[in-house]
Amino acid sequence: MSSSVATIPLLNLSLTLIPVFALIFILHRWSLDSKYVSYGVLRMVIQLLFIGYLLTFIFEANNGWIIGMVLIVMIMAASWIALGNVADRRLELYVYAVFSITVAGGCTLILVTQLVLSIQTWYSPQQVVPLAGMIFAASMNSISLAAERIGSEMERGVSYIEAKAVALNAALIPITNSLFAVGLVSLPGMMTGQILSGVSPFIAARYQLMVMCMMFIAAGFSAVLFLVSARPLLLRAKVADE
Repeated sequence: MSSSVATIPLLNLSLTLIPVFALIFILHRWSLDSKYVSYGVLRMVIQLLFIGYLLTFIFEANNGWIIGMVLIVMIMAASWIALGNVADRRLELYVYAVFSITVAGGCTLILVTQLVLSIQTWYSPQQVVPLAGMIFAASMNSISLAAERIGSEMERGVSYIEAKAVALNAALIPITNSLFAVGLVSLPGMMTGQILSGVSPFIAARYQLMVMCMMFIAAGFSAVLFLVSARPLLLRAKVADE
């Protein structure tokens, strides 16, 4: 099978925006929040264009220091975004989120890049940056769910031990559902992209298996580390609320 990737002409790509604008128009006519959706679409376009230029620079530079800085920025941003639904304790919990994503996400990234893929240089941007993005995003989502749930449970008077178990279960629901759905309900983005670019479906399936495992590992251990490391703060907050 050919491994070349077909280039999408800008004119063809713009066709996908026509139904997007049509849906925004319907939202506006129905007196819904079309401005927020429009802002989201605009941000999506700007962010993807920006990241395209940025990744081009990073890939061409092929510098370990630059890749290291990119990973640090990704961790810091993911940690901050993860705590968006616990804004009242965001600053207090931030250090625990950074610690959890760094350890769990970092170890997962090392496992995949150094042992599974055995890349020649640890900072190979074509492999490290996309994989790190998926890993840190999985960690971010699980910590976000865990932080919100354990806070809600402890506010209801549930003990830390019980709240921790409920929070971990809630944090793993999305990734667990993905494990059941992959290959049956949906073909994930990475596998779809590889197949479209001409890669054998069997090879694409191997890569997707690696991706699903690494996301499950990152999500699970990030939530565990966050819930365990933040215990003193959570217990102090519960006593203060009482």
